[in-house]
Amino acid sequence: MTKRCDQVKAWQVLQQLKVEKQTLDLRNIFASQENRFEHFSLSAPHVFVDFSKCMWDEQVEDALLELAGQTDTEQLRDAMFAGELINTTEQRAVMHWLLRVPNGTRLPLGLEQSHKEVIETLERFLSFAELIRADNTITDVVNIGIGGSDLGPQMAVKALDEFVIPTKRFHFLSNIDAHESLRLFRTLKPESTLFLIASKSFSTLETMTNAALAKEWFLQAGGKHIENHFVGLTSNTKGANAFGITTTFGFWDWVGGRYSMWSSIGLSIAIAIGEDGFKSFLRGAFEMDHHFKTAGARDNLPLKLGLLDIWYRNFLNYGSRSIAPYHSGLSRLPAYLQQLEMESNGKSVDKFGLQVKYGTAPVLWGEPGTNGQHAFFQMLHQGTDVIPVEFLVVKDPSHTHVKNHELLLANALAQAQAFMIGESKDAKDLQTAPTVKVGDWASHQADSSQHAARRFPGNRPSLFFALERLTPESLGALIALSEHRTFVAGAVWGINSFDQFGVELGKKLTQNIVNQFDVEHPMNIDPSTQGLMIKLKLKSVP
Repeated sequence: MTKRCDQVKAWQVLQQLKVEKQTLDLRNIFASQENRFEHFSLSAPHVFVDFSKCMWDEQVEDALLELAGQTDTEQLRDAMFAGELINTTEQRAVMHWLLRVPNGTRLPLGLEQSHKEVIETLERFLSFAELIRADNTITDVVNIGIGGSDLGPQMAVKALDEFVIPTKRFHFLSNIDAHESLRLFRTLKPESTLFLIASKSFSTLETMTNAALAKEWFLQAGGKHIENHFVGLTSNTKGANAFGITTTFGFWDWVGGRYSMWSSIGLSIAIAIGEDGFKSFLRGAFEMDHHFKTAGARDNLPLKLGLLDIWYRNFLNYGSRSIAPYHSGLSRLPAYLQQLEMESNGKSVDKFGLQVKYGTAPVLWGEPGTNGQHAFFQMLHQGTDVIPVEFLVVKDPSHTHVKNHELLLANALAQAQAFMIGESKDAKDLQTAPTVKVGDWASHQADSSQHAARRFPGNRPSLFFALERLTPESLGALIALSEHRTFVAGAVWGINSFDQFGVELGKKLTQNIVNQFDVEHPMNIDPSTQGLMIKLKLKSVP
């Protein structure tokens, strides 16, 4: 049986290194190691990452690689790619990677039939996507889903705007708040709108509530032939048929929601960028899969990223990570990564049901580039918590405004530099200040305050990701990289990254509350919730 990370020798070594590296200063390391950038940077398909401003050194790196070995992380990776049931709580395989394997690729024994079904479904929904692209009567495509049925496709369509068909508009509806639905419907015409209802079970509360509202609007606005304007991305064909949908595209229980954009859930992406574009998207991810499977440990980018996450979370006690994409197309990347990591690794028991004694998923958050600089970077530079920042840039833009792009890149480079080197008006000034007369004390206080307020401590870590261009291939590689990074951290922690039972309790309680909203005295509900329910049924809320 695989040992948990806190029970192996490498964990104890890292505990000792944590004590020894408390005084680690990136500025001193760079001053003494001319080749640090070369040693701590790594390329994988379509993605380059600079680790040199991270809070680690060769000793820490070596110990983390030992930790991966002692927790059988690579063996679990191989089991995933062999189709074994590594989702142990649900006794399922984890095979989102199979969705991007090209036809004709040699596969492990026993996976040929599953891959045949993947290719058949892929060709079927890509053919449908091409029909919609060619249909000039359809001007608006609305994807109705939530979680993995929304965040991935929405992020990808926005990111690949350069490649999106210009004659159609794409909308993503997930919020159950009818204000959002009705605002969207005011911009649509029923005869020119296609709705994609994305729910594997065709019973997801938020998705089906929005789908019912869309159907109601469609009919009231004079829409005809629901079967021509509503498509089901679901495995529940009976439920879709009862809704009035005749065209459905399914997927499999070995595809988790947050890993599903490569399946028919990505139909909106396929309509947006076309069959060739979608296949390029899959190809980029497949290339990253191959890298993760075959690269040696020291050259394996997903492995090293996941191990860095372990070092930060469990030994340096960084409970948060900020994502700063310096490309407007990637504005939804932080939201996508939030679900990918926090839903996958936000667990407090291991895969054997035992309570873990260490932190797991950090809090992920962020905003695009220069916007973040004028919002929360103040805290990142001078706040009391050290929060690692991940910069992501694209070398070649899709526009011709060179000066704008150079300024954007310069901002990213300067911010990463500033986090590392900091700035001081000389902290020694306060210690060696001359004797001050009583009458001059107020002005001295003001001078001292100004000096202190302008002091940037520096020595704050960052990662720097760079893509040559933002294309379907490079985006596919970047997302697959993030998936595998999440896998590595979960494997080391000994948790199951592929279930999400924490989502279920709120759903169950919601139904109980909805069923009693019209009851004068709700039963089996705590006093606080009961009081709020009564208050919210009043005509006014003071």
